[in-house]
Amino acid sequence: MSPDSVTPGSARSAAEVNERIRALWLRAGGSLSAQERAEYELLVVEWAAAIRGQVVKAA
Repeated sequence: MSPDSVTPGSARSAAEVNERIRALWLRAGGSLSAQERAEYELLVVEWAAAIRGQVVKAA
């Protein structure tokens, strides 16, 4: 995944990012290459930020 693929402060919802994580694992067949691992790590960071954003909005 290129650095331009995930923009800090992305407008994607946690659900959308979670779906991308699930799709990545399905494509990878349960074993991530180094490139897929890097993509996964970026997606997890983006998902966590989206979750935090939802919690702040709910508060």
